[in-house]
Amino acid sequence: LFPYTTLFRSGWFGQPVPPDRERYDGRTFRVLRVIDGDTLDLDAPDAVRNESFTRVRLWGVDTPETKKPHTPPQHFGPEATDFARRLTLDQDVRIELEPGKWPRDKYERLLAFVILPDGRMLNRELIAQGYGYADPRFDHHLRGEFRRLQTAAKDERRGLWKDVAKTDLPYYYRDKLKLP
Repeated sequence: LFPYTTLFRSGWFGQPVPPDRERYDGRTFRVLRVIDGDTLDLDAPDAVRNESFTRVRLWGVDTPETKKPHTPPQHFGPEATDFARRLTLDQDVRIELEPGKWPRDKYERLLAFVILPDGRMLNRELIAQGYGYADPRFDHHLRGEFRRLQTAAKDERRGLWKDVAKTDLPYYYRDKLKLP
């Protein structure tokens, strides 16, 4: 997929696509849909995916699945989706991209930090309130802060940490986290 994207962005198939930083970073967009706790759609056409909306995957946070094919909703997934929906749906949010990193994941979703209308960051709130996990799989400038927020949420048994079981944890935490 990457070579196609490079050719597309360079204008090989017509007009060049504006770089994601120029198109999204620091700009405000309305949230059209909340797919699940860590994925939402913005009211902005996405030329890379050839969609009338831009799909955003939150950087540094992983919420329990609710829409994964052939997988039932995971522990606290519906609650995480509802929380993200309450904070973002039909709201104008500011998008911030990670400095110096490729801004797309393997599915070509835009990787971003989402700033809410009141100035809070959705990524932080999901972790701090116990609706999601600090995702350790990919490096970013807030990684240490997100880990500390997760530790505090876990220690205070907020959200999913109240009654999470080892089998509820994402694979990357199952043998690494001591549960309350």
